[in-house]
Amino acid sequence: MNQKLLKLEKLLRFHTICRQLHSLSQRRLLAWWKHGSAPASPVWADWLCARPWPTDVLTGSALHQHRLLVTKKEKRPPRSQLSPIKTKKEVEVWVGMTVEELARAMAKDTDCVYEALLNTAIDIDSLEANSHLDEVWIKEVIKKAGMKLKWSKLKLERIRENKDAVRRPGADPALLKPRSPVVTIMGHVDHGKTTLLDKLRETQVAAMEVGGITQHIGAFLVSLPSGEKITFLDTPGHAAFSAMRARGAQVTDIVVLVVAADDGVMKQTVESIQHAKDAGVPIILAINKCDKTDADPEKVKKELLAYDVVCEEYGGDVQAVHVSALTGKNLMALAEATIALAEMLELKADPTGPVEGTVIESFTDKGRGPVTTAIIQRGTLKKGSILVAGKSWAKVRLMFDENGKTVNEAYPSMPVGIIGWRDLPSAGDEILEVQSEPRAREVVDWRKSEQKEEKGKDDLKIMEEKRKEHQEAHRKAREKYGSLHWKQRSYIKYLERKEQRPLKPKEKVERDSNVLPIIIKGDVDGSVEAILNLLDTYDASHECELELVHFGLGDISENDVTFAETFDGVIYGFNVDAGSAIQQSAAQKGVKIKLHKIIYHLIEDLQEELSNRLPYKVEEYPIGEASILATFTITEGKKKVPVAGCRVQKGQLERQKKFKLIRNGQVIWKGKPYQNLFLNCI
Repeated sequence: MNQKLLKLEKLLRFHTICRQLHSLSQRRLLAWWKHGSAPASPVWADWLCARPWPTDVLTGSALHQHRLLVTKKEKRPPRSQLSPIKTKKEVEVWVGMTVEELARAMAKDTDCVYEALLNTAIDIDSLEANSHLDEVWIKEVIKKAGMKLKWSKLKLERIRENKDAVRRPGADPALLKPRSPVVTIMGHVDHGKTTLLDKLRETQVAAMEVGGITQHIGAFLVSLPSGEKITFLDTPGHAAFSAMRARGAQVTDIVVLVVAADDGVMKQTVESIQHAKDAGVPIILAINKCDKTDADPEKVKKELLAYDVVCEEYGGDVQAVHVSALTGKNLMALAEATIALAEMLELKADPTGPVEGTVIESFTDKGRGPVTTAIIQRGTLKKGSILVAGKSWAKVRLMFDENGKTVNEAYPSMPVGIIGWRDLPSAGDEILEVQSEPRAREVVDWRKSEQKEEKGKDDLKIMEEKRKEHQEAHRKAREKYGSLHWKQRSYIKYLERKEQRPLKPKEKVERDSNVLPIIIKGDVDGSVEAILNLLDTYDASHECELELVHFGLGDISENDVTFAETFDGVIYGFNVDAGSAIQQSAAQKGVKIKLHKIIYHLIEDLQEELSNRLPYKVEEYPIGEASILATFTITEGKKKVPVAGCRVQKGQLERQKKFKLIRNGQVIWKGKPYQNLFLNCI
């Protein structure tokens, strides 16, 4: 290589000198010819010896061009001594990020984070996927992973201080004082639970001349002759009890399980037992309907043995009281048994400090606004207190007791009605007292934002799952089409498009009310496909059929409005617009256009529209039953009218109501009587 370059350099140097000499000689000859003289002797040798020629620039450029040509023609080996410089991946992190968030930012598995934190001062066993990491550990993981750190200011702004209100720590035992027990009556709906509660109120009114709290309150006090008081909760079934238990509110101290002596243990009875055991609440057994001839209390006790409810007669600790809600038998004995169990439990509470309680019932009164019934568990509620429950707050304007009378204070275990709520809280919400109204607004705003964020995370998870399912289906479709010839593939796609293409009827047909035709328009194909995947999960076609008329991309057009008018459908747009002319045209044609920017808002709107299309259900509530004893006819003018002599077995018969005639379990006639006349119905 070097020898070739030297030879070329000499040749180029000689060639350059020759060209310069030739050019110089031409110029000299031209000058002599103009002056009419010729040189006497050649002078080119003197010029060559006297003047140095600028050949370095020409030689350098020629050598450079030759090196480029040689480099292209000859394959030079790569420079092994120069390794390529690898750029570190930049990871965006923020203060307080969790293990899962750090792994996601690094595009790694959470095991990589745990592996990087081995042999460090941090306890690996205590780390969970949602555990927050300090700044030093985030730097350590990024360093061991060989990546570059970048702090995110946006994430720092999103981390907010927890401004929620929480319960106080446990009270000093010296401050605790005895309180009344809170009792929930549970059982099967047909076993006399409501009748038992009504009879307790009637008994109390007749004996002690103290009325119970109204039925809207959902709780009432029973005072015994000994002066003891019991707070009974009127909760329908086990649902409210489960809601209270799920929220961690230990409102109920004792459960009175009502079982009919003539019916025995039923399914809801078993559920009530399970709820009481899960909450760790003792049970008192009230065997009702003992006044019936077919009552068998011992059978009920034996059936309960299978569910670990052992009565005292069988060596257990569950008290069993035989009562009759209809006649009022042994109701006071049931109350005394409850007081005895409460004394064994040594129920106490702290009547000082901020109030803590639970919402039992809530409703809206036309004259008083939102009203809640609450059980106070700790502290003393006073007029003017600032309360927070769920996503609502209140400044107590008025409180009333079980008699509807205004009270100024409410102590632990006392049911009280509260007026002054800005919004209506839900039954089972936890009530906490705060210092001021700004603090109450702060807590409510925090809870609303937390709920919105949680809902957004859930929606993102659903959308991510749907996206993965769509990608998997798309991959399978590509594999299916990949093995086919292009003609076969085109034919299959043509058939699929033909199935999706809506028909164009010449005249508009009347659609059934339980069919919802829809048109979907989106900004990009992925958005439309995600919506279609969500529509595929609809599984209530037997109630209301969901019909997809058309879907496509771009803004809503006049063609979409025409489709919707033809099929009596609704247009849903996702991240698209509808011009004013399109909206006016849709309004004239009676077509609904609903635009959304968030996908789950669109789905919620679609669910509401489907609910509006559901057919109405006709439900019949019998108010009376009668058996036919004899039939005969009476003469009315020239007509003979058949008459059925009946005996009322249940409820009552009213003239303006409709009747059914049932024979052998089959309805043979239904309607109103021919003549509103009842003859000797006994």
